[in-house]
Amino acid sequence: MRVIQLGLLIATTIAPPIAISGSAVNETPNATVALGRVSRDEGLRAWQRIAAVVTHPRCANCHVGPDNLPMWTVVGEKKSRPHGMNISADTSRAGARELPCGTCHVTSTAPNTIAHAPPHAGIPWQLAPVDFVWYGKTGAEICQQLRDPKRNGGRDAAGLVQHLRHDAALHGFIPWGWNPGGGRSPVPGTFEDHVRDVETWGAAGQPCPN
Repeated sequence: MRVIQLGLLIATTIAPPIAISGSAVNETPNATVALGRVSRDEGLRAWQRIAAVVTHPRCANCHVGPDNLPMWTVVGEKKSRPHGMNISADTSRAGARELPCGTCHVTSTAPNTIAHAPPHAGIPWQLAPVDFVWYGKTGAEICQQLRDPKRNGGRDAAGLVQHLRHDAALHGFIPWGWNPGGGRSPVPGTFEDHVRDVETWGAAGQPCPN
């Protein structure tokens, strides 16, 4: 379900979950249904579930600030720590020229099955842009950030959902959070649950906790 908010009009496009077979990806919606506005309370409940995802180490560890130092959570531990080997992502956010992230982090759609091995994703590894810092922030702070186009990559509510779907189509970092493999703890729920929550939150006007 994809939510598009236009002023006071909210349209919802019902789309099947992204199907990936070889290189074929289905991101095409197949129906449109007009909806009424989702209540603020329902939107806040959706945000609570979103917050549990975006503050989880699987997500927040790569959403760090201008020090460009990635965090990691070692298998079997719950507390994050600075990335081992004194790794810096440099201002490129993709690693120093002498040691880019791709030296160890593999761009591949192969399953992540080996504990302690660098994980795989289908796009080149890098930190999220510095404007997207989540690490160390509360859910309420991230909420304000995500609904601000100046701090979320210029996206409205529909654009956030599109971002999730596009990344999933590329086997990117976002869906990896639910299937990290190698003994790593996944974020709560499922990817599709998260997409629905972002849609609901958007349809409610992107409310944030006080």
